[in-house]
Amino acid sequence: MKKIILLSVFALVGTLTMTAQTTAVPSGSFFDNWYLGSNMGAVMKLKNAGFFKSARPIFGLTVGKQWTPVMATEVQGLAYINTTNSSTAIDATDVSLIGKMNLMNLFGEYTGEPSFFEIETVTGLGWLHHYVSGASDTNDLTARTGLSLNFNLGESKAWTLSIKPAMVYNLTGNYPAKKLGFDINRANMEILVGFTYHLPNSYGEHYMPLLPVIDPLSMDAINADINALRLVVAERDAELVSAAQNIESLQKQLADCQENQEVVVSESVTIAPMPETIITFRQGSAVVENLQLPDVERVAGYLKDNPSAKILITGYASPEGSLEFNQQLSQKRADTVKSILMQQYNISADRITAEGKGIGDIFPQQPDWNRLSICIINGAE
Repeated sequence: MKKIILLSVFALVGTLTMTAQTTAVPSGSFFDNWYLGSNMGAVMKLKNAGFFKSARPIFGLTVGKQWTPVMATEVQGLAYINTTNSSTAIDATDVSLIGKMNLMNLFGEYTGEPSFFEIETVTGLGWLHHYVSGASDTNDLTARTGLSLNFNLGESKAWTLSIKPAMVYNLTGNYPAKKLGFDINRANMEILVGFTYHLPNSYGEHYMPLLPVIDPLSMDAINADINALRLVVAERDAELVSAAQNIESLQKQLADCQENQEVVVSESVTIAPMPETIITFRQGSAVVENLQLPDVERVAGYLKDNPSAKILITGYASPEGSLEFNQQLSQKRADTVKSILMQQYNISADRITAEGKGIGDIFPQQPDWNRLSICIINGAE
């Protein structure tokens, strides 16, 4: 008899601890995969009374958590309706800690969504309280073992209809000094019908979804990629800071040139000075970008306001590449600015001289800044 008791206890403890051994699907947050249920049914004595004659109704509530697709635990409370002439409507309550094992998922493959029909084993220990007459109330230890035949309803599987047959033993009733023991004379057959609502979890489902399992090597590779991307972002941020500093320095130099420039075209004719205009280019490019077009338009406006003025456009290149390539690139840059002045602003070609100077040394400390064209007034008609 003691072996039977130990097996019952071990079954419950095993149900509570086997969640650590089930790693197919992570359980997620502690607040995921909880459920609420209600039960109603009947309980009948197995001996010493007519099976159906001794039947009396029971009802109760359940709160539980699904730890893995196989294992769940729940707290179940049942109330036994009194069928005697006693003044109390409920003559006993039973609160049990129950472990459940899903046999379909244990022996089959869980696909990430519950099947329409599932079978669970139910094992638990409970506290049975008899309402007699106040101080004469008694308490007993119960053991429950049975099945839960589940029908998962709806597309979202949020509801489950269950039929729950179980054998319930009063382990201490009618025993000297409440000594533990299984006695068929103190055993009941219990049949419940229950509805369960599965609360939505952090995955947005009413059940435990299959999540990808990433092995440690893959995780290390992902972390390495993330760290590499962080370094790239840091380098780009440093480049942006450097570029902002370069722009600020160019603007300062341009302002100094504009403040100090005065152009004399001939001994007899003095043209109002035009600030030296610098038009910058991307590396290897001779295309005037939109941000540079206002400077070109300022040169055109000056030439229209001063019909006798002529302009010298000098193109430069940074030191990347061969001398021949940079000579051609610097000439293309000067020609591009000249072409815009002629085509878009109708400036006569004989008023514009475009020269390529190859690699520039205007900014010896910052060679990259020499990708530019400089427009300077150089004379009058």
